[in-house]
Amino acid sequence: MHEYTIAYDIYATARKAAIEHHAIEVKKVVVDIGEMAMVNPEQVDFLFHVIAEEDPLFRGAALETRTVKPRVRCHCGYEGETLYVCPVCGALPELVCGKEILVANIEAEVE
Repeated sequence: MHEYTIAYDIYATARKAAIEHHAIEVKKVVVDIGEMAMVNPEQVDFLFHVIAEEDPLFRGAALETRTVKPRVRCHCGYEGETLYVCPVCGALPELVCGKEILVANIEAEVE
């Protein structure tokens, strides 16, 4: 179950940033998850809360996940959402976004 590893990495990233900024409480962690990342956001949310529940810094913290639509770019100049065949030249376009899992924002109370 790779969602556990992803949830732990989100927690660890948010915790490190909170400590570096002298936070006393993390309110919310915002994560961008690409549609092509093959991740179940509900499982990540559940596991994040299981991992963070013992940490007083994260007591009551929310995890907000935002879905990132896939975007492609083709060597012919096409850019858009058609994933598998370029509608202009018929080639396989390159996926430029939509696979990422990124901690985009952390809201925290600081000293």
